[in-house]
Amino acid sequence: MIKRIVLAAVFFSTALMAQEKEYDNGQGGKVKLPQGDISFADTVISFKVGNPAPIKENADPKLALGLPDFDYGSSGFVSLGTGGELVLGFKDNAIINIDGPDLYIFELGKYVEETYLYVSKDAKKWISVGKINGGNALVDIGDSTKVGEIFTYVKLVDAKTQAKPTGSNSHPGADIDAVAAIGSAKQFSLNALYLFNTNEAKVKTAAKKDLDKIAEELLTNPDYSVVINGHTDSTGNKKLNQKLSLDRANAIKTYIISKAPKLKTQVKINTNGYADEYPVAPNNTNEGREKNRRVEVFFIPLKKPIK
Repeated sequence: MIKRIVLAAVFFSTALMAQEKEYDNGQGGKVKLPQGDISFADTVISFKVGNPAPIKENADPKLALGLPDFDYGSSGFVSLGTGGELVLGFKDNAIINIDGPDLYIFELGKYVEETYLYVSKDAKKWISVGKINGGNALVDIGDSTKVGEIFTYVKLVDAKTQAKPTGSNSHPGADIDAVAAIGSAKQFSLNALYLFNTNEAKVKTAAKKDLDKIAEELLTNPDYSVVINGHTDSTGNKKLNQKLSLDRANAIKTYIISKAPKLKTQVKINTNGYADEYPVAPNNTNEGREKNRRVEVFFIPLKKPIK
């Protein structure tokens, strides 16, 4: 338990310092991200290499994580291979559908391959949102998703188009250096055991210090709306779990407003209880079930100053 509390404190202290930054886009230009370094996908969910496959040096899917780090040579990116598929996740932020482009794919090279893109809340049910086409790495998910919807997974599938000339096949398929959420919501995910006693929805004293920081952040930056989602594992009665997950989300909302009463009128805060609908780990182990028992808080920017 001590380890979990320490990790939670570190998470909050780093996530709250996100700042807008510009990055080289790999095509000789710049892209600006409102949430800065936390905007990038930071975990690999799966990778199915295409055929033909890329050379070994560019076949590691982890090369698509974090900040863009290409060197205009042959390192720092993953090639999908022809028809390859890469699934990435976002831990400290999320993709959100607001006005304008929502995703930027840092694809490298003179010959930009067509790549299909999908988003998901659980890495199981996928929504097609478009593709990179002819060097346009900006993707708007608005035509396929509802305004305000939140997603934490993205899938890229090479479209098997031959953009590269014959003989340039050491990196077949799309060459992905990084994936960033432009429409980016800050994500705070806390273990339910850290927040609550088993089967209860009363906030523990030990968790209040970190929750105070959420209230402080909202007071400092009121140009956000907030979504609080409660989740459980798959054990027990589903109807009761749905109620418990919603009660816990509402308990976090009530606590935040109690620390800063004017937020009640200044900031829109929505709550949801999802029970076990969106697991982040398998429910067949104790460790997996503990990860799934969580509350997620999303800061959604009301305006997106991205170009």
